[in-house]
Amino acid sequence: MKHIPILMLSSAVVLISSCSVPTGPNTTQGAATGAILGGVAGGIIGHQSGRGLEGAALGAGVGGVTGAAVGNQRDARQYYGR
Repeated sequence: MKHIPILMLSSAVVLISSCSVPTGPNTTQGAATGAILGGVAGGIIGHQSGRGLEGAALGAGVGGVTGAAVGNQRDARQYYGR
């Protein structure tokens, strides 16, 4: 029962990331970097409360989405001058 929030979060990340939107190199790199850093930070913070894996999963999801958003803005500025 305690794994249901993790499964729901994982499902949401997969559904959001499966959208067929063309991505540039900064978006891809930002998502990967954000997921790694978010996973590490979430794991450390979650470990302090006894939920290291849940913290890592949540941190990776939030970090990946945030990193992709930042990278997408960089791609838009670089390629479209926005």
